[in-house]
Amino acid sequence: MNENTKKIAGYFPCEYQVFEKGSNPDELEAAYYDALAEGAKKGFYPAILAADEYVNEWLEDIFENDYHREKLIAECGDNGKELLQERFRGYLEDYFEDFEEGLEDLIGNETEGETLQHFSGYISFQNHELEDDTLLLKIPAESPWEIAAWLPMGGWNECPSPEEMIAVCKYWFEAYGAVPAVFTHDVMEFYAPKKLNNADSLEVAKEHYAFCVDRVDQGTRTCKISELSAGLKNSKVWYFWWD
Repeated sequence: MNENTKKIAGYFPCEYQVFEKGSNPDELEAAYYDALAEGAKKGFYPAILAADEYVNEWLEDIFENDYHREKLIAECGDNGKELLQERFRGYLEDYFEDFEEGLEDLIGNETEGETLQHFSGYISFQNHELEDDTLLLKIPAESPWEIAAWLPMGGWNECPSPEEMIAVCKYWFEAYGAVPAVFTHDVMEFYAPKKLNNADSLEVAKEHYAFCVDRVDQGTRTCKISELSAGLKNSKVWYFWWD
């Protein structure tokens, strides 16, 4: 374990396991699911954190600027759905002069989309291996949405603020059973074992777009919300990347 990884691990008062750069990512994903089952009995939730230099800078900034995890959790509201609706309306108003025509064009009528079954945020684009040292944290949280308070990313570019992130994570867990699982400096992935929990896939896809416009704008072939919707129906992993 290199010094950067040690420093990152030191920010978290919990058990963890290190998977070194170049390791097989399939082993990490399997360990996550084993830890999820173990945590259900022992009172923790696992989270995967890529330990690159950008994550080190992000955490250093957070922990040196009066960060209060307990306060973030205590002040988390039940307004995650409303926050997403507001962001969605804001994007439409910014991008389209004709609201209704713009919405129809953005949604499209695609019937096929990519189905995600595995985590990928920490995998090298060149090889099927870990791009950096990666931590599997065993976070002693009472509810899985609180993981977002332990790893408070956001607040830059189009990425929601940490407070908004936490509220959305709470809403998505309560509505769909989705659990924040993977964090890098610019990627967040959820494990959604209930998939959409019988919710309308198009409405969920709109929420994903509001949370991260690049999920559609750069993460689909057609740049249409309907393509994302078609893929979400059978996906157990939700992927978000902020450019």
